[in-house]
Amino acid sequence: MSDNKDKVNFQWPYKTKNYVLFSIGVFVIILGYLIMYLGEVNSFQSLTLSPILLLIGYLIIIPYALLHRNN
Repeated sequence: MSDNKDKVNFQWPYKTKNYVLFSIGVFVIILGYLIMYLGEVNSFQSLTLSPILLLIGYLIIIPYALLHRNN
């Protein structure tokens, strides 16, 4: 009966570096939305800078934070 009770050794894959990168990504996304909100309708901030920050946050920093492994 005790032969079937193998211990499962699960280690959480995320370390401090992952959480810091994820936090930076969330900060960049919030900054992008804030710049979009505060900028004029047809300004450089709203049409260029803010979408670039949002793309960097959503498509580069957050995925890197989730997929990065410390070896």
